[in-house]
This record gives sequence, C-alpha cells and structure tokens, in this order.
Amino acid sequence: MEKLAQLHTMKKQTLIAIISLVLVNIAAAQQQFKTQIIGVLKNQVLKEAAWAMQQKPITVTASSSPHSAGGKHDFFSEGDYWWPNPANPNGPYVTRDGETNPDNFVAHRKAMIRFSEIVGALASAFQITGDEKYVKQALVHLRAWFVNQETLMNPNLAYAQAVRNLYPGRSWGIIDSIHLMEVAQGVLVMQKAQSFSKADLKVIKKWFADYILWLNTSKNGIAEKNAKNNHGTTWAMQVASFAKLVDDQPMLDSLRVRFKTVFLPNQMAADGSFPLELARTKPYGYAIFNLDAMVMLCQLLSATNDNLWTYQTPDGKSIKKGIEYLYPYIVDKTKWPLKPDVMYGEFWPVAQPFLVFGANYFGQSAWFNTWKKLDLKPTNEEVVRNLPIRHPIIWL
Repeated sequence: MEKLAQLHTMKKQTLIAIISLVLVNIAAAQQQFKTQIIGVLKNQVLKEAAWAMQQKPITVTASSSPHSAGGKHDFFSEGDYWWPNPANPNGPYVTRDGETNPDNFVAHRKAMIRFSEIVGALASAFQITGDEKYVKQALVHLRAWFVNQETLMNPNLAYAQAVRNLYPGRSWGIIDSIHLMEVAQGVLVMQKAQSFSKADLKVIKKWFADYILWLNTSKNGIAEKNAKNNHGTTWAMQVASFAKLVDDQPMLDSLRVRFKTVFLPNQMAADGSFPLELARTKPYGYAIFNLDAMVMLCQLLSATNDNLWTYQTPDGKSIKKGIEYLYPYIVDKTKWPLKPDVMYGEFWPVAQPFLVFGANYFGQSAWFNTWKKLDLKPTNEEVVRNLPIRHPIIWL
C-alpha cells in the first residue's frame, strides 16, 4: 500500500513537472511573439504618440444634434443603415441593411474613436518606453471624458444609433462604445505610473463600474446582451474589458460561462463559421468582425483554471476552429465562397486582432506573418469603426 502511495505521488509530481514545462515553453514563445510585435509596431506607435501629445480633448459636449432626445452629456448617434423614406420624406426613416447613410449624425462616435486612438497610442508608447509624459497627456483626455463636470460623458448609451422619427435610441447602438475598450485597457496599463492621480483613477473606475451596471440593467443593455449575433458578442467583449479594469470578478466569471454555453454553441457552425454573420449583406466583413470579438473574449477572459483558448464544446466547436475556417479567405480573398459585401468589401481585411492574438497564443507563425503584411494603420472610416483593437501591444 505504501509503495502504491509513493508511486502515485511520483506520477503526480511528474505530471506537475510536465505541465510546468509546457507552461514555461508557452510563456517563452508568447514573450518572443510580443517582442516581434513590438518590433513591427514600435515606429508607428511612437509616431502616433507624438501626434497624440499635441491633441486637445474633444468629448461629446463639443457637438450636438437637434435630433437627440438626450442632453449635453449624453452620447448620441444615428443608425448607419437608415435612410429617408422616398414615399414619406418627413416620416420615419427606413432601413437598407449594410448601406451607410453619410448624412446621419456620427460626430460623437468619431470623437470616441479619436479618444480611443489617443489613449491607445499613449499607453502603447508608455509600455515601450516607460516615459510618464505619455501618462500625463492621457490623463488630460481621461479627465475630460470622465472627471470634468463640464465636459464628461454620462455612463450610458441610451441614445445611440437612434432612428429619425422612430426610435430615440436602440440597443444596437451599444456597439458604438467598443471604442472605449482601448481606453479602459490603456488605463489598466498606466494606472500604476507615479504620475497617474489616484483620485482621478478612482473616478474613472467608478465611471466604468456605472457603465457596466447600465449595460446589465437597462432595457437596451439587456436586449443587446441577449442579441444572438455579433451584437451579443461585442456586448460581452466590452463588458469584459471594463470589468477587468474595475476588477469585477463575478462579472468576468459570468462572461466565461457565457462564452462556453452561449456564444460558441449558438453562434458557431460545425465548420467554424458564423451563419448569422454570413447571412448579412456584408458577410465577409461581419465574419471578420465577429471572429475578432470572439478572440478578444479569449484574450480578456482566459484564466489559468479556465482557458477559453483551448475550450471545446462537446460537438467540437472552438476558437481555433473559427480562426482556421476564416484564415484561408484572409490570405486570399478571391477564394471567398459567398457573395461580396454590399459596401466596403474592398477595404477588408486589415491587420485583424484575431490574427495577432491567435498567433500569439497558438504559436502560429503563418498567422503572424499574414497579420504584419496587412494594413496596420487603416484609415477607412467603416473599417475603423469596426476595429476596436488597434493597439495590440497594450493587450499582451
């Protein structure tokens, strides 16, 4: 009996040693990828940061629309795919799926994207150099959006993607705040800097905690949470990012469960595709967008004892299968088997997050090499609004 116990102990120790060695090798490989990613992006990051150092804050209070039902501090936007009805020009707008109306109000979204670009660039530069001048400049913008009572944004998206003469705001509009993700991550990266005011940090985290509460309790927030397509995925991606900043562990735990029991089983087909995205008028762009969001959930939520990167449903669905389905059509878009996107299809793909983070975890050099060959700094507005992760260094 004693010999059996000793043998069991030896086997257990051997297994622990093997697991430890595997984890060390994975960590070493990921560190190597991180070094390579910094090598690819360093010059671009420092150039963006130099631009960001010269920028003044622009928040939602800098512009307004007479069509907004909200106040000065409320984010407002109009749905992209909604147009005047030719049969009733003064009546409710009508939808044309996938076709963006250039006359709709999106100034607040553009301001938020700009804010994201500024903080993302400054946080990335701080990561690379350790120079706290970047933190001090980021705080100027963070205070304007979250602290200063004259210029701050209220922590809700109740009036996002409104439809003229029809809806003052819609649940779909919550997708607009994906551009606060790199703001939250930038704060997470910079928060321990000596020059980051603890008083400001407390207010900023309170803002994000309030927004998480609104996303989980408001009518629009709950509707978006339960959306069956990319809107549900990107709701979770945002909440995961914000919950990580405020260290909301119960929320993070619930999102891990949601990934495994809702998103993978219900959104992914057996071949790794996303049927609800492929049914849209922009199937290529939406497939990319949803995969990016799913991968970011793995990047944000994976824990030592609950690794979403390696999780597989009983019928074989996994994030790796999703990447492997889409990757050939990223390498060669001419092989795409479905109809072309009704608009903007020529601008995809760019340096997609799913490529760089997937390469980082799975050690796939081919995915990494494809990523670095693609457009690392896209400027097309449609692409940018659907690309929340533009500064991968701060996420590694």
